[in-house]
Amino acid sequence: MNSLLNAARPPVLCPGCTHERITHSLDQAFQNMGLAGHQIVIVSDIGCSGLFDTFFHTHAMHGLHGRALTYAAGLKMARPEINVIVTMGDGGQGIGGAHLLAACRRNLDLTLLILNNFNFGMTGGQFSATTPPEAQLGSGFLSALERPLDICKVARCAGAPYVRRCSGFQKNLAEQIQDAIEYEGFALMDIWGICPGRYTKKNRLTPKMIDDALAKLPTMDGVVSENVRPEYGQHYRQLAAAQKKVSAPAVIEPQFTAPQTGRQEVILLGSAGQRVITAGELLCIAGLTAGMKTTQKNEYNITVLRGPSISELILSPQEINYTGIETPNVVVALDQEGVDRRRGLFERMTPKALIIQISGVNVPTSKARIHHVDLRALGVKRPDWALASLAVLAKLQQIITPQMLEAALKIRFKSNALDASLKLVKQVTTGKAA
Repeated sequence: MNSLLNAARPPVLCPGCTHERITHSLDQAFQNMGLAGHQIVIVSDIGCSGLFDTFFHTHAMHGLHGRALTYAAGLKMARPEINVIVTMGDGGQGIGGAHLLAACRRNLDLTLLILNNFNFGMTGGQFSATTPPEAQLGSGFLSALERPLDICKVARCAGAPYVRRCSGFQKNLAEQIQDAIEYEGFALMDIWGICPGRYTKKNRLTPKMIDDALAKLPTMDGVVSENVRPEYGQHYRQLAAAQKKVSAPAVIEPQFTAPQTGRQEVILLGSAGQRVITAGELLCIAGLTAGMKTTQKNEYNITVLRGPSISELILSPQEINYTGIETPNVVVALDQEGVDRRRGLFERMTPKALIIQISGVNVPTSKARIHHVDLRALGVKRPDWALASLAVLAKLQQIITPQMLEAALKIRFKSNALDASLKLVKQVTTGKAA
């Protein structure tokens, strides 16, 4: 099997950093197992260990400091056939300690490689949860105030069925990593190494010193017999299969043909009170009536007294694995607030893209085509602008057709709400003010 290392993004680490040895050992483990890139996802967080997802030609996810195990759990539950490898430093492990405990208790089939170099190397050399009290670091005497964490003891007590403590300089590290990956359950490796950029500038540490320190600790070399139990994902599916069957979700049968083929990406840029989220939902339902796969990703408003103002929609005949939108096919500029929050996307739009610009809203310069609409002149009230914009798209045969939109309205609304929405769509498509 060929190497999975990314030749276009080789490891860029300090000379002498153990992380580079671990990188090549992990790659060798993949080769020994005969794994291809599509069979692996590397999940990382912040710090030097967080670079691992760029070093390999595999699936990858890079997240927040200490949170890698949470993303990994979701990925493994959704795609149990994928080998999920988590790389985390002692810094991230300390920050995400509660997630480590949950992973140990849960026993989901994940492999956690903790690249333990006893400090926050990337962020300035501060003390971490594993720093020896006598160490001299950029955070002064603070490490002397806390007892360092024995990751392996904690993991074992929390229920981890596979725990290994070793040196990053071991000749058989690739084989040990392979053993952890092949273990069916949660496997943790506490790999000790050297940080020449920060830690060893003030603290002498050599591979032999690491070996000597490890020799003084209780041996942790793999399977923890008292914690062996069924793997979480398999056990979950077994118990779930025995539960009383719930009603099948409503099925929207395809009955129309979408006006465009391929993946279509739409962003609604509005403001609170324009029912942007509802309009996005309707667009997705309309896509379902044409047999499309759909996703809706809404802005998460972090303030009070303000509602979501942006909705990102994807309609595609293929499965949608990634919901990010870089170059949308259509942008609907409903309000200045939403436009100002996404100004950067306009410069990326191509001449084939379309901007629906509501009168009174200014949009940045773009190569996209612009279609102006004066909804006020049509007598459309501001709370109905988002729905009205869908009628504009349907009239232009962009993304959806009038038939698709009408079907979506009948699925989503009933009685008076349905009558009002159908009336509004007719008002916009005919161009006659109410």
